[in-house]
Amino acid sequence: MVATKPPKNQSENQFDELRPGVKAPAKDSILTPRFYTTDFEEMANMDVSNNEEELKAIIAEFHVDYNRHHFVRNEQFDGAWDHIQGEKRQAFVEFLERSCTAEFSGFLLYKELARKLKGRNPLLAEGFDLMSRDEARHAGFLNKAMSDFDLQLDLGFLTKSKKYTFFKPKFIFYATYLSEKIGYWRYITIFRHLEKNPEDTIYPIFNFFDNWCQDENRHGDFFAAVMKSQPQFLDDLKARLWCRFFLLSVFATMFLNDIQRKSFYALLGLDAREYDIEVIKKTNESAGRLFPIILDVENPKFFAQLDECTKHTAAVSNISQSGQNKVIQTLRKIPHITAIGSKLISLYFIKPIRVEGDRGIVR
Repeated sequence: MVATKPPKNQSENQFDELRPGVKAPAKDSILTPRFYTTDFEEMANMDVSNNEEELKAIIAEFHVDYNRHHFVRNEQFDGAWDHIQGEKRQAFVEFLERSCTAEFSGFLLYKELARKLKGRNPLLAEGFDLMSRDEARHAGFLNKAMSDFDLQLDLGFLTKSKKYTFFKPKFIFYATYLSEKIGYWRYITIFRHLEKNPEDTIYPIFNFFDNWCQDENRHGDFFAAVMKSQPQFLDDLKARLWCRFFLLSVFATMFLNDIQRKSFYALLGLDAREYDIEVIKKTNESAGRLFPIILDVENPKFFAQLDECTKHTAAVSNISQSGQNKVIQTLRKIPHITAIGSKLISLYFIKPIRVEGDRGIVR
C-alpha cells in the first residue's frame, strides 16, 4: 500500500511562501547560490581547436547519457518523509533548496550558452546543451523531493527574480570547473559514508548520489578540456593568481556554508567540519591535474583561519536576526566582516604548491 503524507503541521512550517506550497526563494547573500551570465560574444569567438579531440570525446560520452533512466522516483520514497519533522525538516528543506537552486543556476547558464553559441561555436554549444539537460534533471529531482515536505520552488519565478552576476568567460570556466568537481566530491563522500552506515540514510535521495556525482565529474572534465584549449587560462602568472583566488573562494564558501548548517550533516551522521576538510582536500588534489598550482591545505593555518571565519560568520548571522535597527546592525557587522576579509586575504598569501609537473597524472 502506498503511504500518504501526514497532515502538514502549520506550526512547523517556518518558511515564507509565495503562495501555498511554493517556497519564497532564500534571500541573496554572499554565501547563497548565484546565477551567472557572461560575455556571449567572446565565448562564441573562442577557438577550441587546440583540444578538439578531447572535447569531442567528452561530448560523445554526454550523448551516451548514462543517467537517462536514473532520476526516477520509486517505492523507496513512499512515506520516507514521515520521520523528518521540526528542526530536522527545516534543515532538510534548506539543503534541498540550496541544492536545487545551484543545479538550476547551472541549467540556466548552460542553456543560454547553448542558445547563443549555436551556429557560431557548434562544439561548445553542443556540450553546453547536453550539460543543461543533466542540470535540469538534477534540479527537477530535487524540487520534486521538496514537494514531499509540502513545498516546492517556482523555478520560473526564480529565473526572473534572481540577480545575475556577470563573469568574463575565463572566470566562468574557473568557477564552474571547481563547482562541478567539488560537487562530485561532495556527493560521492556522502554516498560512501551512507553506504557504510545505512542507518544514517534518512531519505532515499542519497541513494542516487553514486551515479549522480558522475554527471558532475563529466561536466568538470568538459570545462577542463575547454581550459586546456586556452593556454592563457593556465600557463602564466595571472592564471596562477586567478586559480589561487577561485580555489580559495570555492573552498571558503563551502566551509562557511556547511559549518552554519552543521545540524543537517549531523542528521546524516557526519561531522560538517571533517566532511568539508575531506572534500576540500580531494577537490584540491583533483584541481592539480589541471591548474598550475593548488592550495597548501595541509598548512595548519589553513583550516584554523577558516574556523575563525566561521565564528565571525555566525556573529553576522546572529546580528541579522537580532531585530535591531538596520543601521545599527550594519555598524555591528562591520568588524566581523572586516575580520573575515583579513583572514581570507592571509589565506590567499599562504604559499601555494606548484604542480605543473604533475598535471595530467591520474591519481
